Amino acid sequence: MATSWRDDYRAKLTTAANAVQAIRSGDNVWVHPGCGEPLTLTAAMTARGPEFEDVKVWHWLNFGPQGYVAPEMAGHFRHMALFTGGRTREAVNAGRAEYIPIYLHDVGRLVESGAYPVDVVLCHLTPPDDQGICSLGVGVDVTRTAIPKARVVIAQINPQMPRTFGDTAVPVSALTHIVEADEPLSEMPGAGQFSETVGTLGVHIAGLVEDGACLQTGIGEIPDAVLASLTGHKDLALHTELFGDGVVELVTKGVITGARKTLHPGKAVAGFVLGSRRVFAILDRNPLFEFYETHYVNDPRVVAQNDNMVAINAAIEIDLTGQVCADSIGTSIYSGFGGQVDFIRGAAHARGGKPIIALTSTAKDGALSRIVNTLRPGAGVVTNRADVHYVVTEYGVAYLHGKSIQERARALIRIAHPKFQEELERVARERHLI
Repeated sequence: MATSWRDDYRAKLTTAANAVQAIRSGDNVWVHPGCGEPLTLTAAMTARGPEFEDVKVWHWLNFGPQGYVAPEMAGHFRHMALFTGGRTREAVNAGRAEYIPIYLHDVGRLVESGAYPVDVVLCHLTPPDDQGICSLGVGVDVTRTAIPKARVVIAQINPQMPRTFGDTAVPVSALTHIVEADEPLSEMPGAGQFSETVGTLGVHIAGLVEDGACLQTGIGEIPDAVLASLTGHKDLALHTELFGDGVVELVTKGVITGARKTLHPGKAVAGFVLGSRRVFAILDRNPLFEFYETHYVNDPRVVAQNDNMVAINAAIEIDLTGQVCADSIGTSIYSGFGGQVDFIRGAAHARGGKPIIALTSTAKDGALSRIVNTLRPGAGVVTNRADVHYVVTEYGVAYLHGKSIQERARALIRIAHPKFQEELERVARERHLI
């Protein structure tokens, strides 16, 4: 007689401490990222740290303790950062972890090809339904891609994980170990909060968004401010690598409907979520939202199939020629490429698309201009000058695409903070830019 999925589930059910015994020295471990991070499993893995040698831990932005990057874990764990967050930044810059500059849509393909090996997956799932199917909930990302590649798949089963639609299904048969843990999901710190200056910037960007547009938003103050400024719009749509609390507000107000969407009409498409429990609550069994693997969602060729695609991405600084630094502060790695270039290029090729780089005019409480003569020594160019179209600060909008270096410099100086404009004009003249 065939074994039922319920028998299979019971046979695989164990404790977190027992499950992580399946991890071996030298393994590559993929951790479900973002709000899907399985905290019970990562804690159990970290507790075994002194027993390991050279276990590589792969993920992008996570919010949990991440004790495997602590100095005392050097040699036991080595984090492979596909995006560097606050918990891992020090380890990356100290050399205990490695930063990988990569377009997010490429990660899944490298997992599929074996170029990024996966031995173990730590994932976070809903309880199974009547057919023995669990859901990846708040994030398909690359976890869905990694599961069939792994020798070991350890699942944290959590009734607080929302069940979502799209390519989220994971059958009990795909799991090797099951750990039940009823605990709150990780939430993104500060979700939905932004300053008055960023609010003004959001208003400028909202002025570029037409009714019926399809949005991509990143994380942080600027996307939240943009979304808060769109409450008067109609029939907006969503195709984005991730979203957070601001999207929930527009959904509940009937602003995001997807009614005019050309790809996945009527559906809000994403790879994962970074937000609060308010987002998790609206996602549960909500057919408006569909989650797919990041190598599909972020593929510029897929993005471009959305008419009137508006891609909104942040920057750390931009030079007078239009080069955008978004992953480092000088030589110090700060974040990552993420999906910025994926969506900037996708929107550029969409019918009616608008790729937007957004940044406040200053940093360090107004002490530094973010529009600069040249990028800091060692700063990385994430979006090159030929890919840049719209640049927005709280002082207005500059359109750079197809413009000469001289035209770019003049346009960027106009949207710099007034107290830095004179100095920018002086250096621009020295370089014969104006």
